[in-house]
Amino acid sequence: MSARVAIVCLLALMAAGCDRQSAAPGQANTADTNTASPDEATAPAATTAQVGVDRSHAGEAAPNTPFKGPDGKPTTLAAFKGKPVLVNLWATWCGPCIAELPTLEALAKSGTVRVAAISQDTQGADKVPAFLKAHGAPTLTPYVDDQMALSLGWNANLPTTVLFDSAGKEVWRWKGGNDWAGADAAKLIAEAK
Repeated sequence: MSARVAIVCLLALMAAGCDRQSAAPGQANTADTNTASPDEATAPAATTAQVGVDRSHAGEAAPNTPFKGPDGKPTTLAAFKGKPVLVNLWATWCGPCIAELPTLEALAKSGTVRVAAISQDTQGADKVPAFLKAHGAPTLTPYVDDQMALSLGWNANLPTTVLFDSAGKEVWRWKGGNDWAGADAAKLIAEAK
């Protein structure tokens, strides 16, 4: 008989737990879930990467950060001082970077400004010259920053392009891809003296 009583009690408890007509009671003393309490740590609001010109670093000197020249020897942006230079940080795995390579090639060929396209690839630096040729930029000089020191120092996403004037001072940064052979880019590049 005790087994029958246990089964009946178990069935009664199951029936009581399956009450689908009642709304779930709310938790007492709950705060608005969108508002942080005074003692709660909060993360900064998520920001989206902005594409376009950034002049917040205008006038800053070019960094002395070394990268490799086409001969594999270290060089710096100081080697370009005396004439404006457009520094483009790119990588073989970056779609927007690859898309703008032919426009950087056209700009370099125009002679308007020197172009230093510096690969941020950490492996396979020896593959960069062939990659440039295969992607519409056969005459760009293959510079490589295999330590990504420039992009890390500038806290830059790829592609990032920085224009320096003839004195080695930053004019502006462009975040994201661009048509460097277009009229809008020409206006921006004309700002360098």
